[in-house]
Amino acid sequence: MDRRSLIKQAGIAGVLAAGVAPAVHAQAAVRWRLASSFPKSLDTIFGSAEMFARTVKALSGGKFEISLHAAGELMPAFGVVDALQNGTIEVAQTAPYYFTGKDAIFAFACAVPFGLTARQMDAWMDHGNGRKLMDAFFANYNFKSYSAGNTGTQMGGWYRKEIKSAADLKGLKMRMGGGLFGEAMAKLGVVAQNMPAGDVYQALEKGTLDATEFVGPYDDQKLGFNKVAPYYYYPGWWEGGAELEFFVNTKAYAALSTENKAIVDAATKIAARDMTSKYDAFNPIALKKLVADKTQLKPFPKDVMDAGFKASMEVFAEHEAKSAEFKKIHQDMRAFQRDQLLWERFSEFRYNSYMTSVKL
Repeated sequence: MDRRSLIKQAGIAGVLAAGVAPAVHAQAAVRWRLASSFPKSLDTIFGSAEMFARTVKALSGGKFEISLHAAGELMPAFGVVDALQNGTIEVAQTAPYYFTGKDAIFAFACAVPFGLTARQMDAWMDHGNGRKLMDAFFANYNFKSYSAGNTGTQMGGWYRKEIKSAADLKGLKMRMGGGLFGEAMAKLGVVAQNMPAGDVYQALEKGTLDATEFVGPYDDQKLGFNKVAPYYYYPGWWEGGAELEFFVNTKAYAALSTENKAIVDAATKIAARDMTSKYDAFNPIALKKLVADKTQLKPFPKDVMDAGFKASMEVFAEHEAKSAEFKKIHQDMRAFQRDQLLWERFSEFRYNSYMTSVKL
């Protein structure tokens, strides 16, 4: 009896019971849950999760669906790694440096002071040793990683007073993100303040906070920081290119069919590219609006950059002395970065330097 006749006579239940319809098994519906560390209001970042879920559904013909949950809906923003470990969710979208309290190595999957730019990060992760090294580390936490997109080089934050030298940082009360940046800033005398983004405006207005860093013009403009902290400094030397990540539970991924694994792999790439290109498109427009609203745009003085670099290198040395794995990953990243900087001297840096000097 041929396969078609068997299905017709026995019915689908009988065929499944007999184990002779692997193609039908492969089409079984898959339902995953994704928890983000970000609110829906950050449409660029949370939009990456939305693009990922839409693409997975489209490529699977609706057989593979991912429900999305913003920060606080299923768990707190910083609870996503623990949820992945215990299998509460299948995917997290987050900034890995939020979890340096667990291990400083997490920061290399996002951003470290004077680290890689967005394109350099893509190159290191995809065609250097970056993804291999990070996933070997993440195996300890029962997940694997994919890029969810990159913000590009961030701004240096909003300040209530001018920063004329590194001395002006001493005693500064600043709201800052996670990672090794806080350790470097502490060496410069900055007092780190940890508070939700929604509370920052009022704290700046009252003077209980002197400064804050967030992302860049597009996201910052929505929060209105320019009304209470008029000085906007650049660049954010602690985030040369901040990568957001999709963390995928290894057991859930292993249970997928070959086709669905390929769908996840492809969908993450589409979502990551979409997020990065949105920031590149939207940031210039937002920056022009901020300047039109009397924002005082200023570069960090060289001595601030130099002091930040010195403090950051001290932080890296301290962690290398404590962890052979940290040292291995850091040294690999720096070797890759040196080659990238060498190439860019002859390519984009020289080209862009000229293009900014001429009138288009």
